[in-house]
Amino acid sequence: ARVLDIARRLSLGAALGGHGEEEEEEEEEKEEEEGCEKHQEPLRVFCKEDQALLCGVCRESRAHRAHTLLPLRQARQDYETQLQAQLQTLRDDRDKLLEFRQAEMRRNW
Repeated sequence: ARVLDIARRLSLGAALGGHGEEEEEEEEEKEEEEGCEKHQEPLRVFCKEDQALLCGVCRESRAHRAHTLLPLRQARQDYETQLQAQLQTLRDDRDKLLEFRQAEMRRNW
C-alpha cells in the first residue's frame, strides 16, 4: 500500500465522519497483512522521505537508514491531522465563495 492509498482511505473516512479506534486497528492489521512486495514481511513503519510503508527488512536497508521512520499509527494520525486541516480550509473557502455568490446574486437582482 502506498501513501496515496492511505490518504484516500483517510479522506474517505473523514468525509464519512471519521474512524473509530476499532476501525483504525482493523485497517492497520490489513496493511500489515498485505505485506512487503519484496520481502513478504508485515509492513511496520512509514518512511517519510520515500512516502512508503516498510517491512523490517526494508527498514534496516541502506536505502532507508538515514530516513525518518514512523510507526504506522503515528504516521496515520499525522496525515489524518493534516488532511483534516486541509479539509477545513477547503470548507472555509467554499463557504466564502458561496457567500460571495449570494451577495452578487442579490446585487444583480
